Amino acid sequence: MARRLLIKVTCGVEDPERCNQAFTVAAAAAVSGIDVGLWLTGEAAWFAVPGKAEEFSLPLATPLADLLATVREAGQVTLCTQCADRRSITTADAYDDIRIAGAPVFVEEALGDGVQALVY
Repeated sequence: MARRLLIKVTCGVEDPERCNQAFTVAAAAAVSGIDVGLWLTGEAAWFAVPGKAEEFSLPLATPLADLLATVREAGQVTLCTQCADRRSITTADAYDDIRIAGAPVFVEEALGDGVQALVY
């Protein structure tokens, strides 16, 4: 059975430890060969925009930009449709390899065989 880890991160700079933990878990799973889906929702939506992850700082933590790059390379990053719309983030604003999708896609992925979902 294939293993997939679906992670939804709902916070950003306002809750840096929780935010960084989500990215850390996603990157660790991705480099371990697990199929990872990282969903950027709420304030985490900003990290779909180039340069935003570089502005994030948490002492003694791996830079968020590095973690995001790892997941983008080895997994799938998705920006929530409504979250993007609320922040006026368009496909032109986001990294080319980050897709924009909504709740129906998240539910479909979360209900797949061998999927474990985490929300931060």
